[in-house]
Amino acid sequence: MSYELGSSVVPVAAMLVPIVGSIALFSFLAVAVWSEARRKEREAYYTSETLKKIAESSGEGARSAMELLREQERNVVKYRLEGMKLGGLVTAAVGVGVMALLHGLVHDEPVYLAGLIPLLTGMALLIYAFVLAPRL
Repeated sequence: MSYELGSSVVPVAAMLVPIVGSIALFSFLAVAVWSEARRKEREAYYTSETLKKIAESSGEGARSAMELLREQERNVVKYRLEGMKLGGLVTAAVGVGVMALLHGLVHDEPVYLAGLIPLLTGMALLIYAFVLAPRL
């Protein structure tokens, strides 16, 4: 039995490329997520151990450790709010872009109003980030 290059090898190879690629991609993503979680766990452990040692050292150390914890909490809240602001702006811009695209493609029907969904979602994120979000 002889195999010709164009008869059966090429279709099999064409099917194997996306299969192997998707397996490699998802394996990489699993390892990346695991290593990121491990890094965060180590950081939290070392931070807590350092704060314990500072707090046990003296009265002034305990006050400085508490101030450090408060500062870290403020930074977390600040970065979360900044992320919400950026997410709201991007989502609102996508909504405007979708409205313009759909209006340019279809003039007869008001399908461009579908762009209101991401636009209003972005506006809700912005309103929450600027008005309703708790501040520290």
